[in-house]
Amino acid sequence: MGETMRAIGIKNGSGPADALFVDTIPKPVPKGSEVIVKVKAFGLNRMDLLQREGKYPVPSQAPATMGVEFSGIIESRTNEDAERSFKVGDEVFGLAYGGAYAEYVAVSTHMLLHKPKSLSWEQAAGIPETWITASQAMYLVGEYSRGKSILWHAGASAVSIAGIQLSKADGASAIYVTASSQEKIDFCVKELGATGGFNYRSGDWAQALLQATNGKGVDIIVDPVGQSYFQQDLIAGARDGRIVSLGMMSGTRTDGPVDIGLFVAKRLRFEGSTLRSRDEAYQGRLRDTLQDHALPKFVDGSFKVYIEKVLPFERIVEAHKLMESNQTRGKIICTVD
Repeated sequence: MGETMRAIGIKNGSGPADALFVDTIPKPVPKGSEVIVKVKAFGLNRMDLLQREGKYPVPSQAPATMGVEFSGIIESRTNEDAERSFKVGDEVFGLAYGGAYAEYVAVSTHMLLHKPKSLSWEQAAGIPETWITASQAMYLVGEYSRGKSILWHAGASAVSIAGIQLSKADGASAIYVTASSQEKIDFCVKELGATGGFNYRSGDWAQALLQATNGKGVDIIVDPVGQSYFQQDLIAGARDGRIVSLGMMSGTRTDGPVDIGLFVAKRLRFEGSTLRSRDEAYQGRLRDTLQDHALPKFVDGSFKVYIEKVLPFERIVEAHKLMESNQTRGKIICTVD
């Protein structure tokens, strides 16, 4: 029998947060361009909740163990396909197809970055999935250019926190958010620099946004919510606007009538986007974009990683329940000793 390691498993393969437990499984063996990283910390993402419940289409190349973003130290590299700039002992962080909820993860060097000394393990583990998702949605899919306006739904979520910072740094004319409380809106406006925000629980946010923009709407909407916002997104979008769908937190089927005439009247484009199912080369290009444009701003302090809570990975049940509460501002990080 080969080497083993501790990893987070799910009793019976899927279930609620209480089904999570610390298991002992075989240590991964690298292939292709992969190296083995000893994990120091990993970040939680909403896809993890869906995967735990058996509702997420896991890529074929992903292991059963959850987790896609992490920081750690390269323990071994055995393949010539691995990028030569990554050596044993290097401190790194990156994105994996899965397996980060563990003591070790096998990951392609094309999806790794060197960790700056100025970033902690916890901060580094909270960057890859969040910031790459935000930049992909904003630039590649949303076709953002300087001077456009943008709306980030779930404004206090980790992806939107990253997106607000990216938008502000790249000269957005206006940055709006939706959130579940005035406290979260104030955080987005006063601390992150958003232009304004709307509490979706206390009124019609789409009409409020139209009023704030003198009827124009916004050029780009980034939406992880889904069906409950679909009609309002069409109303809030500006002419020639882009609506980027990142998820379906509220479900996939609309409850009420939808006026699809707005697509034509406003020349809107609605496009879905995923990251985890993309091939290694595509993710590598996104990695390079993050490294060239965002990493220097983390080093000089212009960009910040907002962390809600850090827990040892043995308390993974608590971590998942905290994410399910929707009361967080920023990342939930687990450490591995």
